Amino acid sequence: MTILIGCKNKEKEATVELVKENWVKLFNGKDLNDWVIKIKGHPAGDNFNNTFIVENGIMKVNYEKYKDTFNNTFGHIYHKKSYSNYRFRMDYRFTGDQLSDGAGWANRNSGIMIHCEDPMKIGLDQNFPVSIEVQLLGGNGVDERSTANLCTPGTHVEMNSVLEKNHCITSNSKTYHGEQWVNVEIEVRNDSIIKHFINGEEVMSYNKPQYGGKVDYNEVFWKTKEGKPLKGGYISLQSESHPVEFKNIEILEL
Repeated sequence: MTILIGCKNKEKEATVELVKENWVKLFNGKDLNDWVIKIKGHPAGDNFNNTFIVENGIMKVNYEKYKDTFNNTFGHIYHKKSYSNYRFRMDYRFTGDQLSDGAGWANRNSGIMIHCEDPMKIGLDQNFPVSIEVQLLGGNGVDERSTANLCTPGTHVEMNSVLEKNHCITSNSKTYHGEQWVNVEIEVRNDSIIKHFINGEEVMSYNKPQYGGKVDYNEVFWKTKEGKPLKGGYISLQSESHPVEFKNIEILEL
């Protein structure tokens, strides 16, 4: 986006200045050197079964070496840098078929985890990072199924000035069936307001992200942080048993 700044009056005409937003590519389309992989049951940095790959400029969640057995090996790929105030955007699409033993809810399901905990401190057998999840869902070809929903592993948010403790909340988005590319954007303002956009339309907003709720690792530690504001963290993309592709991954720091 380009913003036009200028003014004009009888005495003088101001110089017209073009201000361009400085979007930065987080994924170079060539390799995963700027990313940290953490898959359940395996140490950080181990790309178990070559789950995350790059082909033709696209980051792919790839299950060719799984032999159709997922075994709840939930995975995440984290950008190496943490962020607090930003806009994040990318394109995604679901392809192929889910692994046969993947959970029903994980069919055509992935997500963008924001305000994530440090991937180097995640437990070996931890399922999901403490974070705010922008849940990405694909349609099944028949039923309505919104995307850019909200899920909250180890966290809570406020909606309409009320602390929301439901784990997942649906957005107002349309349903996107098949293997079409969908654009998702997130506006994140520290521990203030967070907004989700699909194909340029706002579909959800909430505020005051904070620690709280159920976790599956280091429970005593996270209990001490309950109710404290969640101000920033890492960004990660999910592997949940259905093949998915990501491209044009960019950030604009605010």
